Amino acid sequence: MDFKDYYATLGVAKTATDKELKQAYRKLARKHHPDVNPGDKSAEARFKEINEAYEVLGDPEKRRKYDELGANWRAYEQAERAGGPNPFEQGGWSVNMGTGGGGYRTMTEEEMQEMFGTDNPFSDFFNTFFGGAVGAEPGGGRRARAGRSRARPGRDLEHEIELTLEEADQGVTRRLSMKHDGHSRTVDVRVPPGVGDGSRVRVSGEGERGQSGAASGDLYLRVRLAPHPVFERKGRDLYVKVHVPVTIAVLGGEVEVPALGGRTLRLKVPPTTQNGQVFRLRGQGLSLAGKPGEKSDLYATLAVQLPRELSAPEREHYEALAELQKKKDPAA
Repeated sequence: MDFKDYYATLGVAKTATDKELKQAYRKLARKHHPDVNPGDKSAEARFKEINEAYEVLGDPEKRRKYDELGANWRAYEQAERAGGPNPFEQGGWSVNMGTGGGGYRTMTEEEMQEMFGTDNPFSDFFNTFFGGAVGAEPGGGRRARAGRSRARPGRDLEHEIELTLEEADQGVTRRLSMKHDGHSRTVDVRVPPGVGDGSRVRVSGEGERGQSGAASGDLYLRVRLAPHPVFERKGRDLYVKVHVPVTIAVLGGEVEVPALGGRTLRLKVPPTTQNGQVFRLRGQGLSLAGKPGEKSDLYATLAVQLPRELSAPEREHYEALAELQKKKDPAA
């Protein structure tokens, strides 16, 4: 039987705090959860390892005994090979451990069994040192696995939500219909202003309900921004194309620039502005997350419009202009 390095499984140092352990566990569990990786046996195996590691390290008493075991693993291994007594059953070490308190995990053994269809989802290493099922009871029975009915916090849930640019700019309240483990419910969630594509919004306590009075998990909204017919979002800023008559591009003037919310802005175009020139309108873009009252910038790209048809007077003027150009630059 090999020693299981639970710290390596969660990718944390042995000095990791309870908070760091919890964060590492949640991140890995979300990544490798079977619901996210249907049919992926390697993800299932990894998920089992992650759950087992946090079952031990997330419990202060189990973690203390695991650290003691790690420092003395060779002594146990040698005693086991020699057929001698388990040295960790001496001096206060007991294979039949309870669960202790203060831990946090998202799956019980029963849930693991139901998900993976196995009577024992944990490794031999875990069962030997932390399973609480080793040793005979009087009358030939086996000691029952201890502490599995403790209060269990609810799991975190994720839900994708699509927003328009206007909703992302102003913030929005949505009523979501959610279905989990055969149960349906509705929840009103508030998405704050300034979220971007791919942002995750945490709604505290709206995840899976906890058991036996334990706290509920959280709901994470994964934001997806719908394409906009007028504006394009690049980073925090907005971009818009503005069509400009050739006369204004040459002589200068003002044009209207659309802004979010149906507003229009006035942009002063200097003479001889070139096609594709970009103008920056400060503070006219999207709301900035966590910065009330502040907005990103709006960039207007000018697209010079050439006439498709010419009236007789217009052609006469353009021909006169062409003659002036020839005098100015005979090589043209």
